[in-house]
Amino acid sequence: MFKKTNIRFIIIGVAVVLALYSLYWTFAYNLMSPAKMESLKTAGNLDKYESRIIRLGLDLQGGMHVVLELNLPKLVETIASNKTSEFYTILQATTQEAKATNEDFFSVFERNVEKNNFRLVRYFTNRGYKNSDIVQSLKDESKDAMRRALEIIRNRVDQFGVSEPTIQKAGEYRIIVELAGIQDAARARQLIQSTALMEFNLLKEPEVTQSFIASVDNYLKTGKTDIVKEAVAANDSTVAFKESKDKSVSVNELLGRTSVGTSKQSETTDSSVIVDEAMFADKPFSSLLRNVNGMIGVPERNVFAVKKILGNPAVDKLRPYDSKFLWSAKPEKMTMQDGKTESFYILYHLNNEAGLQGKYITKASATVGGAGAQTAGQPIVNFGMNNEGAKIFSRLTGSNIGKRLAIVLDEKVYMAPSIRSKIPNGSGYIEGLEDMNEAKNIAIVLRAGALPAQVDVIEERTIGPSLGKDSIVIGTQIGALALLIVMIFMFFYYRNSGLLANMALILNMIFTMAIMAMLRATLTLPGIAGLVLTIGMAVDANVLIFERIREELERGKTVKAAIETGYSRALSAILDSNITTLLTALILMQFGTGPVKGFAVTLFWGITSSMFTAIFVTRTFYNWRTDRHVLKTLSI
Repeated sequence: MFKKTNIRFIIIGVAVVLALYSLYWTFAYNLMSPAKMESLKTAGNLDKYESRIIRLGLDLQGGMHVVLELNLPKLVETIASNKTSEFYTILQATTQEAKATNEDFFSVFERNVEKNNFRLVRYFTNRGYKNSDIVQSLKDESKDAMRRALEIIRNRVDQFGVSEPTIQKAGEYRIIVELAGIQDAARARQLIQSTALMEFNLLKEPEVTQSFIASVDNYLKTGKTDIVKEAVAANDSTVAFKESKDKSVSVNELLGRTSVGTSKQSETTDSSVIVDEAMFADKPFSSLLRNVNGMIGVPERNVFAVKKILGNPAVDKLRPYDSKFLWSAKPEKMTMQDGKTESFYILYHLNNEAGLQGKYITKASATVGGAGAQTAGQPIVNFGMNNEGAKIFSRLTGSNIGKRLAIVLDEKVYMAPSIRSKIPNGSGYIEGLEDMNEAKNIAIVLRAGALPAQVDVIEERTIGPSLGKDSIVIGTQIGALALLIVMIFMFFYYRNSGLLANMALILNMIFTMAIMAMLRATLTLPGIAGLVLTIGMAVDANVLIFERIREELERGKTVKAAIETGYSRALSAILDSNITTLLTALILMQFGTGPVKGFAVTLFWGITSSMFTAIFVTRTFYNWRTDRHVLKTLSI
C-alpha cells in the first residue's frame, strides 16, 4: 500500500496541514488580546474559537473541585408520611452503621428493619406492603433524586457562566463538579448547594412588550429615554415582526450610538451581528429580533449584544417595573429561506411575580397519550400538585385563558404553552414535545422544583490560577527538556538517521496535540506527563528499526535491502509493544477519572500518532533517498 513515494508525501503533507490548522485556533485564542476577545464575544464569534481549542484541566487553569453526596437519611425522612421515635431510632442506627462499615445504606436499613420486626407500611404509603418492596421503592426514589440533582446543578452552573464545566455522577449517590477558571469559590459553592427555583409566570401583554421594544429602539436611535406607545393588532398574541431581510453590521455601529457601547474596539476587528436590513435605520433594537413561531427570537450570534442592551441602566428604566426578561433554556433551530439552518434563542417578557411556585408540584411523569385523545401516540408530561397548589393553579388558569404560561427553572424558560381551559384539580399535561427523551427531561425539570433531599459537600479543593500557570510553565519546561535530551542522544548515536527520527518525533508532538484539539480533549498535568512518556515510547520504535538496519548492513546487504528488511522485521515488535500500551490506555480512558483519564488520553493518542510518524513518515524519506540515488553507505 502507498508504494509510490509521491503519494506518501502527499498523505504526510495533508496530515501536517490539517494538524497545523487544528492547532491554529488554540494558538490564536491564547494569544488573543482581552479587547479582541470581548469584541468577538459581543459578535457571537468567540464560540468558533472555544469549540476548537485544547481545553485546560482544573490543575492547569485553576478552579474548584467539589464532590457532593446525596443525603439518604434525609431523603428517607422526607418521604416518610408517619414519623415516630421508633422510626428515628432505626434511621439513626442505620446512618451510623452505614458510615462505620461503608456498606450500602439501603441494605443496612432493610437488615435493621427486619431485625427489629419493623413494618414499613405504617410509615410509607403507596409503596407496597412488604418491607422489601418498600425499600426497593425508596432505592428507586433515591436514583430519581440523583437525576434531578444532576439536572439542577447543571442548570445552575450554566447560569454561573463557567466555560466547559465537568459535572458527572460518581458511584450511586455522589456527584463530581469541576469548575475550571472559577474566581469566586464561595459563590460557586453556594450556587451548587442551593435549592432549585421552579416558577410558573404569565407572559406580559403584547402591547406592553411592543411598547418596551419601541422605547429601546428610540433610545438607541436618539438617546432619549421616553416611553413610546406602539399599537398592536387586536388579534395579535405576541410582538409583530415582518419577514426579515438579514445583513451583517458592526457591533460598534449598533451600540456606538449611545452609552450602551463599551470601550472602543479597533476598526479592523471583525465584530458584527445580524440585523434586519429594512428595519435597522429606524428600529436598531427590533432589527436584532426575529419572529420564531409567534415568539421573540434572537439569532444565536446576536444574544450577547441583546443581553448587553437589556443590561444597560438606561434601558432597564424603560422596562415595566413588574416585569422581567428571561431566555429559553436551549436554542431552536430553523431553516431559513436560503436553506441554511439558524439557531435562535427565545426571549420571554414575563410578569415579575410568579403566578405559582414549583414547590407545590408533587409528581411529574413522562408518558404517551392514550388512545382516543388528541395527544394519542405522542409523548406528553403529566404533572400533579398538592391541594394548596391545585387551588392556586385553578385560579391562575381560569382567569388567564388564551394567555401563555411560562415554566421557569433557574431563571430559564423551558416552555410557554397557551392556557386552553381552567385546570381545577391541579393536574395537567404538557404536549408538543419532540420525543420521549424530551418528555423525560421536562418531567425531571418539573420534579426538580422540590428536591426531596439535600446534597452535602464531602470534598472540596480549590486551585488558584497562579498555581495553574506555574504548572503549565513547569510542565512545558520538563517536556521541552525531555525532548531536547532525546533528540541530542538520537543525533549523536544514529547520526543523520537520528535527525530523521527527531523530525518524526516533532511531527508526533504536533499530531498528538492536533488530535486533542480536534476531539476537544482536556489537557491536564498528568496529561503532560503522558506526553513526556510518549516522547520516549515514540523514539523507541525508531531505535528498533535502526538497530535492525544496522544488523542487516553488517551482514553485507545493500542500503536499500537493509532498510526494507529492517522495517519489516522490526514492525512486529513495534506493533506488539504499542498495541498492548494502547489497550492499557484505552481501559484507563474508559474507566478512569480525573488525573488518570487525563494521562490515558495523551498517552493513547501519542502512541497512535507515533506509529504513523515512526513507521510511515521515516520510511517515506528513506524511500525518497534510495529512489533518487544508489546509496553505498548510510549514516546510522
